[in-house]
Amino acid sequence: MARRSFEDPEREALRVAALEHIRQYGDPVLRTPAERIEVFDAALIAEANTMARLMDDGRGVGLAAPQIGRLRRLITVAPYDDGAVHAFVNPEIIEHADETDVDSEGCLSMGEISVDVERWIWIKVRAQDLNGTHFEAEIEDFVARVVQHEIDHLNGILMIDRATPDDRRAALAELRDSLLPSA
Repeated sequence: MARRSFEDPEREALRVAALEHIRQYGDPVLRTPAERIEVFDAALIAEANTMARLMDDGRGVGLAAPQIGRLRRLITVAPYDDGAVHAFVNPEIIEHADETDVDSEGCLSMGEISVDVERWIWIKVRAQDLNGTHFEAEIEDFVARVVQHEIDHLNGILMIDRATPDDRRAALAELRDSLLPSA
C-alpha cells in the first residue's frame, strides 16, 4: 500500500528506483495466490529486509512478497510514522468486526492510482514471525486496512477488485492512459 508525499529530488529518485523492483499492474504474479512458507531461515529474514527497504524507499506502508515476484505468504507493514517494520509470515484473518469503513487506498503496484475501498475496521490475525513463532494480533483502523490490503495481495486480489464498478472502471482507464506512450 502506498503513501503519498511530496519529497525532495533525492527522495524521489529513491522512490523511482524502488518501484523498478516492484511488480506493476498487469504482471500475472500479482494475480497468483502465494504459497505457505515452511522454512524459516536467513534467506527469509533477508527477503523481509529487502521488502522493508523497498517499501520505505517506495514510500509505501505495506508490501507483499508477490509484489517483488516471490509467491510466498510474507508481508511487511510500517504504518506508523516511527518507521518500525512488522513482518507477518503466513498471515490469515481469523476474526473481524462487522463494521466497515470506506477510505482511499493506493498501491505500490498500481502507480499513482487510488480508489475507495471498504475494509473491516478491526481484525484479528494469526501469523508467524520471521523465526516461525506463531502469534495472534488484534489490529484496528488504518493498520487493519494496511494488513488487509497486503493479505489480499497474497491471495491474488488487488485493491481495484474491491472498488465499486464505477471506481474500478475509472482506475483502469487511468492506468491504461498512464501506460500508453505520450504523443
